Amino acid sequence: MSGLTKTAALDGRKYNIAVGQIDIGNAMTEMAARFTKGVVQANGEVAIEPVMDVNVVGQSVVYMASLPLEANVLFHTVMATKMPFVGRG
Repeated sequence: MSGLTKTAALDGRKYNIAVGQIDIGNAMTEMAARFTKGVVQANGEVAIEPVMDVNVVGQSVVYMASLPLEANVLFHTVMATKMPFVGRG
């Protein structure tokens, strides 16, 4: 996905198209609710994972979309502050 984002961002420049990628951590949705009860971690242990308000994701998207064309957020990661690690692998 990152390669596609970079390619599209470079190819879109001549058409004034800004492209950005947002990577979202544990936003509190129905799908992520189980994280608050404990899930298996990479090391095999079961641990409760922090989640963030899903509205924060929406705010991030609005921020990225609100920038003028001369500025761009190419990569943006939004996640719960106390996540045990960044990314899944």
